Amino acid sequence: MSAIETPDAVDLLTDVGHVWDTDLVKQISQYIEIPAKSPAFDQNWEKNGYLQTVVQHAAQWVEDQKIEGLKLEIIKLTNRTPVIFFEIDSTRQSTESKPYSDQTVLMYGHLDKQPEFNGWRTGLGPWQPKLVDGLLYGRGGADDGYAIYAAITAIAAIKRQHTPHPRIVGLIETSEESGSPDLLPYVNILKPRLGDVGLVVCLDSGAGNYDQLWLTTSLRGMVSGVLRVEVLTEGIHSGDASGVVPSSFRVMRHVLDRLEDSATGRLLPQSFYVDIPAQRTEQAQATAKILGDLTYKRFPWAHHDCGGATLFTLPTTTDPVEALLKRTWHPTLSVTGAEGFPAIVDAGNVLRPYTSFKLSLRLPPTVDAGQATQELKCLLEDNAPYQAKVTFESEGGAHGWNAPDTTTWFENALNQASIAQFNAPVGHIGQGGTIPLMNMLSKGFPTAQMMVCGVLGPNSNAHGPNEFLHVPYAKKLTAAVARVVTALP
Repeated sequence: MSAIETPDAVDLLTDVGHVWDTDLVKQISQYIEIPAKSPAFDQNWEKNGYLQTVVQHAAQWVEDQKIEGLKLEIIKLTNRTPVIFFEIDSTRQSTESKPYSDQTVLMYGHLDKQPEFNGWRTGLGPWQPKLVDGLLYGRGGADDGYAIYAAITAIAAIKRQHTPHPRIVGLIETSEESGSPDLLPYVNILKPRLGDVGLVVCLDSGAGNYDQLWLTTSLRGMVSGVLRVEVLTEGIHSGDASGVVPSSFRVMRHVLDRLEDSATGRLLPQSFYVDIPAQRTEQAQATAKILGDLTYKRFPWAHHDCGGATLFTLPTTTDPVEALLKRTWHPTLSVTGAEGFPAIVDAGNVLRPYTSFKLSLRLPPTVDAGQATQELKCLLEDNAPYQAKVTFESEGGAHGWNAPDTTTWFENALNQASIAQFNAPVGHIGQGGTIPLMNMLSKGFPTAQMMVCGVLGPNSNAHGPNEFLHVPYAKKLTAAVARVVTALP
């Protein structure tokens, strides 16, 4: 078979770079200004209308590009967040010497956001876009509002270079940051229109550095929920009751000790662990050689002065391979919120009636999230100390994902795209976050190749303060996506 046509690397980067500079930074800045929080963080999302606004703005921008053959619609099921669906027919013409398959490329992104969080640096804010030295600060630009703009820009560049392309469809949702509870109904009704998906391009992931294309090889699953410990019906004088009434915080610590070794952070239930596939360990070893101590130095560690010496918080490991595997294939617990505590300025000598923690339990990619949720609830609630009232209310679980083996054409396309746009080979890295769609798509399209990638590299800080979109990297990633899309056999 003759070689598949791909766009010229220099022309392609010049093309998409111009669009980023003249239009996309502006469009994404306008998107950042809108507090389109995911339904889990905005119970009045439908009344507030922010999700609908960002969807309409993005859809209008796509239609304004006047891409030949592109058809777009906004779909809104009752009591569901809206999605954007677009499709473009193939422009390939098969011949005896150059036969093409009729497979489809599916491009995915989301427009909903995480909440504000605190700690933004002076002059920055979640809804205040600001471009500083190529970094566009603000909530949601990198995670993942840029995705639809980058995807359409890649398609338009392919068209302008007159490069034949396969059939392309796009699905942009607005409930991803809530665990994608609304996505499956849309996938079900759209499945006949998706076609035979041969390649999925998901732009909602991360990068090990900003020097090459990175392919995500795995994603962790997650169980989240609220653990509540109640010992009283109302607060009482701590001097009067302490020593007789157990502290709800101490009971909380006791309960969490069933789940986690607080000295090491290791989770105790063996059912939350899996054997790490040999291929993933080998990839981690190769990636560790590329990233070195960046695997742990990339985080904003706290430090303090002690007798003239500057002390830094120590990571749990300084071994790059172990660091990569611990954040991708090990279960870990985080407490991401709390209730029952007055502000320090308002805290009197009162024994509090209850303590509530928001738990985020990250699971290895192949652990069943549903089963883990049930086990977690039983572990935390059974036989409460002092017969305190202990409840765990799950807010849902999401399965992780382990990428299928890469085919020869896909691995070659990734490497060629990375070398062409970054002058470095593709890197392989697992990610500690969760994208619920990927497990769903792998089951629905078991033979599809998965180009899971993104702009969330070192210090980009998705979900936290000072989140930024690395614009120079986004330009090259957009060009790389265009090359891989046209490489589908």
